[in-house]
Amino acid sequence: MEAYEGFASVYDEFMEETDYAMWIAYLHKIWEKENCQPKLIADLGCGTGNITQILAKQGYHMIGIDFSEEMLAEAQQKAKAQNLDILYLLQDMREFELYGTVNCIISLYDSLNYILEEAELLQVFRLVNNYLHPKGIFIFDLNTEYKFKYLLAQNSFGETKEDAAYIWENYYDEQQQINEFYMNFFIKQKDGKYERKEEYHYEKAYDISTIKRLLEQSGLQLSAIYDAYTFEPPKEDSQRIYVVAREVQKIGDCDVLQEELEHER
Repeated sequence: MEAYEGFASVYDEFMEETDYAMWIAYLHKIWEKENCQPKLIADLGCGTGNITQILAKQGYHMIGIDFSEEMLAEAQQKAKAQNLDILYLLQDMREFELYGTVNCIISLYDSLNYILEEAELLQVFRLVNNYLHPKGIFIFDLNTEYKFKYLLAQNSFGETKEDAAYIWENYYDEQQQINEFYMNFFIKQKDGKYERKEEYHYEKAYDISTIKRLLEQSGLQLSAIYDAYTFEPPKEDSQRIYVVAREVQKIGDCDVLQEELEHER
């Protein structure tokens, strides 16, 4: 089963305590620090669209990209209910295509950890470089090996809601640097019975030296790496880091915008 097929219908319910406002505020601080004012933004691994929808309400033109048809269906329903004009694309981020360049590409909530091979992560970075407007900005976060090794590995977690519950087990392979998430979901159906679904998720830990090397090979220029939600460098016990990179191979300014979308919405 593809990741998030079973989870999509209850994803927002289990994510309701996530501080999306803090995430958005941090993005704004990074844009300010980088002297960049994006208007057209693509979100790789957008999930059910929570980030794209908040930014759309703030006046940004948004494109959401995800590999899960079920997650995108949830995103589209929510956007329609809020009368938001967001372009959602069912695409694998390793092969994503846009009709033109964008000012900013984001990828949050460890979406890039799901890329398990260096060569494939390099391909994502090259595509980002290709679709970024001159001097555009790329912002992404990553779970760290510290989190996989010391907080998740060999541990189990669970949560119960009114109409759903899950059990989440973790196994970390230090040699491969891959964390396996085994997830069991119990989702209440209309007849009152609970349907059980299971999913396997895999995330890879990337060290900072590897990220720097792959960004350089892709043609992107590293701007900064931060301990999440701060402007401090990563620490040994950082659980999540943010990476900021810029497109540098074309001539232009970040605030020279593509004012009209070239997409049919």
